[in-house]
Amino acid sequence: MHDVHAYAAFSATDALGPLTISRREVGPHDILIDIKFCGICHSDIHHVRGDWGKVAYPVAPGHEIAGVVSAVGAEVTRHAVGDRVGVGCMVDSCRACPSCHQGEEQYCHQGAVMTYGSVDRHGDLTHGGYSTHLVVPEDFAVRIPDGLDLSVAGPIMCAGITTYSPLRHWGAGPGKKVAIVGLGGLGHMAVQLAHAMGAEVTVLSQTLNKMEDGLSLGADHYHATSDSETFKTLANIFDLILNTVSARIDLNAYLSLLAVDGTLVNVGAPSEPLAVQVFSLLMRRRSFAGSLIGGIRETQEVLDFCAEHGVAPRIELIPAQKINEAFERVLASDVRYRFVIDIATLKE
Repeated sequence: MHDVHAYAAFSATDALGPLTISRREVGPHDILIDIKFCGICHSDIHHVRGDWGKVAYPVAPGHEIAGVVSAVGAEVTRHAVGDRVGVGCMVDSCRACPSCHQGEEQYCHQGAVMTYGSVDRHGDLTHGGYSTHLVVPEDFAVRIPDGLDLSVAGPIMCAGITTYSPLRHWGAGPGKKVAIVGLGGLGHMAVQLAHAMGAEVTVLSQTLNKMEDGLSLGADHYHATSDSETFKTLANIFDLILNTVSARIDLNAYLSLLAVDGTLVNVGAPSEPLAVQVFSLLMRRRSFAGSLIGGIRETQEVLDFCAEHGVAPRIELIPAQKINEAFERVLASDVRYRFVIDIATLKE
């Protein structure tokens, strides 16, 4: 075990602060990552504030990790010292169930080991990327293409894969009309990805405040959902709607925008239940679905796709000392569009 610098939550209400955490020794199939950058995800806030259930404190969050390999285990074959690598939301899985064999470790039947807040196979509580170093099995680190700067790579492994996976699964592409609900951290990636896939993209946002951004990211249309006329104008036209917001919305209103056989997919994770009227589904054979990140193979795929198509998150780089301020700004929707921590500042 060796100690490293981290920034952690100590309770659901206290501010995050410095903490020394222990990382295990590098095993035969492990790599040691010198973390350079880590994005701040709304999920980090939900977790540390106990919105999704009981939390073991203290915990260092962060699952949008980009860095450089600084050591490898004796039997590692996938990575070498000096490689640019990333880690997303998972750091292990059972590797034996049908989902794991299909490359969809996020749906592991035994439950994937999450990057923070889980108990790993060594019996230790996992801590995330708000830290200087991470030890992870080589199979759960992905290669960051040369075409992506390390500072922007981290959010692709969360906001990017979370939207890329359902866009691919539900066939976004030429001839398809896709709507993105919300233009935040996830939404601004979804717009770019859907556009790069060749779909006709519409942003549905509460106001038109971000319309210029949405169009510059690749949206073909932009509508304010605070205007009741929007739901009349756009009724029955979309093949796919991706809901990226982590708050309660009127699902039935959005379901009314789907064409026959259209699907509304939730990727935002609100802490409270959402209501669906069955008739919203019955009348045009619509579907309501959910999607959770993507597997390791697909995470590598989205990184390569972004490098090839020039897709990248728009970020605001901050020092670790501004993490608490960034949390409050995320909650106030005051970020365009992802905070990324310069991990070198953790040592200051």
